[in-house]
Formats: sequence, structure tokens, C-alpha cells
Amino acid sequence: MPVVSKDNRTDFLPFVCDGCSGIFCLEHRSKDSHGCPEVNVIKERPKLDDHKPYSCSFKDCTEVELVAVICPYCEKNFCLRHRHQSDHGCEKLEIPKPRMAATQKLGKDIIDTKAGGAVSKGRKGAKTSGTAAKVALMKLKMHADGDKSLPQTERIYFQVYLPKGSKEKSKAMFFCLRWSIGKVVDFAASLASLRNENNKLTAKQKLRLCHVPSGEALPLDHTLETWITREDNPLYNGGNVILEYLNDEEQTLKNVDSYLE
Repeated sequence: MPVVSKDNRTDFLPFVCDGCSGIFCLEHRSKDSHGCPEVNVIKERPKLDDHKPYSCSFKDCTEVELVAVICPYCEKNFCLRHRHQSDHGCEKLEIPKPRMAATQKLGKDIIDTKAGGAVSKGRKGAKTSGTAAKVALMKLKMHADGDKSLPQTERIYFQVYLPKGSKEKSKAMFFCLRWSIGKVVDFAASLASLRNENNKLTAKQKLRLCHVPSGEALPLDHTLETWITREDNPLYNGGNVILEYLNDEEQTLKNVDSYLE
């Protein structure tokens, strides 16, 4: 049976538009040819968000982030895992220069005094101090938390004293010798369930790792190995460190002894 379409043509094989449900002949069956209103609706639909994630500039890294993580030194974008200078081999990473000579000497004298006067009492005192350090390290290894997949040769153990107001006073932990100080802080914060906003530029306070007994906040972009292998031995396997929230202007922790009491 012939059918009269909307364009006033008679066709024995009418076509129904799946957009406006109108009946059209062969010549006007397409939406564009008969001005289907459904075409205009599709064209007027808002475009979807075509925001692309930020890829990491580190070689062979396929990680992406929803927000930009720009290195303030080389100004390249990286993922959270490679955001520190030492983690992405920053081309503008400065080699740390020896410092704190006077402070380290004072700290060494204090440690020697508490350990039984290793400096003033000769060989007997030195032997006592060395034995005490080995015993302290053995105790740490027995109950320290850390990444169990790390080889034993790369592990460094610390008694980490937590920020004032924390549920625990301190916690035994171990880290990788090749990690940056920033990565050590992130990992320690995760183990102790501490608030960590170090990746936020607007954060008023950031979690810092401080040296004992000077209280100096260690640079986040330096590696742990840098401070372990220095001649003045500011950090050593089995020693103490302090985690605390500091402002950008603060580079030294006050009242260090209050954490160790």
C-alpha cells in the first residue's frame, strides 16, 4: 500500500526516522535531508570534559596524575613517586656541602657522654659505646616496621620519635639507603598514620625529618645515603631521628631533649 510521507510524496516503501518518528520517502529518509530536529539536539549537547591527565616526565615511567606536580627546580612534571629531585635525577640537584661542623662536634660530645664517656675514658669507654650501639641496633631489627621486600644490605634502622601529640611516642622503622629524605618522610608518615600534606604547596606546615641532637631539618631532596656516609656521621644505622611539623621558615627543631625523655 502506498503511503504519503511528510514531504507530500507517495512511496511504496516508506522510511520511518528513528529520530523524529516521521515517515519519509527514499530521497528524504536521512536526518540531514529532511532537517530532523534530533540532529540539532545532538549538535547542541555540551562537550564532555576532554581534560587529559598529567604524565610523568621521568624516563620509562607510565604513571599519570590528575593534577600537575611540577618540580620547582627543573620545572618538569612528574608523578608523586618521582616528585623529589633525587627520585627523578633532577638536572639541577645540588650536591650537599659539608656543614654543621660545630653542631656535629657538640652532638658527638653529648652522645659520648651519655654512652659512658667514650672520648674521655679511653679504650674501655669506646668499647662500651660500640657495644651499646650494636645492642640498640639489634633491638631495633627485632621489632622495626618497613618494606619487607627491601634487601637486608639496603636497610637503615632508626628509632623515629613522632610529633608532639601523637598516640605513640616513638616507633622503630627501617628505610632504603637510596631513598630521598622526602620519600623517607612519606613512608614513615604512612607507617605511623600521620597527617602528611608535603605534596600540597599551600600547606602551612610540612612534616620534616630532624637530626638528633642538633634538631636540624634534613633537606627533602637529599638522599638518606648522603647523610649516612658523611665523615661527621650525622646519621647512623640504629640511631634516633625526629618527625615533626615545621613551617617553611623553620629549619631547626627546638627542645630536642623533650622528645627523647
